[in-house]
Amino acid sequence: MRIVVTEFISIDGVVQAPGGSEEDTDGGFAHGGWSHPYFDPEVLGPFFDGGLSRAEALLFGRRTWQTMAAAWPERAGDDPFADQMNSLKKYVVSSTLTDADLTWNNSTLVPGGEAVARIRELRATEGGDLAMMGSPTLVRTLLSEGLVDELQLIVMPVLLGGGKSIFPEDGGKRPFELVSTVTGKTGVNVCVYRPAAEG
Repeated sequence: MRIVVTEFISIDGVVQAPGGSEEDTDGGFAHGGWSHPYFDPEVLGPFFDGGLSRAEALLFGRRTWQTMAAAWPERAGDDPFADQMNSLKKYVVSSTLTDADLTWNNSTLVPGGEAVARIRELRATEGGDLAMMGSPTLVRTLLSEGLVDELQLIVMPVLLGGGKSIFPEDGGKRPFELVSTVTGKTGVNVCVYRPAAEG
């Protein structure tokens, strides 16, 4: 399976709490919900539908899984996108959750200490995409380990002045190639990158 990461991201590289004011206030982050003014449904609707149609499973960190698990089940039956989200296999990486906490259907716990090895095994299997959204700590780890096959950055035209990032800060150089880009009427840019050979 390919590991495909999709992130709402500001110009200055912040991915924290794009969806709501209380989504993630770690570090005193006060701009929750910042992506909403720039969401262009004509561009992003088909983009997300296409991505979900190629997904065989979803991969989350704990906080993102909890946010999604609180939102999507209640939309079942009213929203085809929600029905897809609810029906897909889900893997959640956590050192604190237990199997009993996994109330969102088709969710499987990946213990934090085993995450890289287990994800490497999943990636080696045949099938569609293993899709990721949010989960900045986990994405940063997977980028560091060279396990991300496609990086889909939904770049919003805003500076947030600090917050969580997906990018490693280990001094490593990791070339990517720009595969495609689409610009929405709101100024949002959907940029798709894949790892490139050095040089």
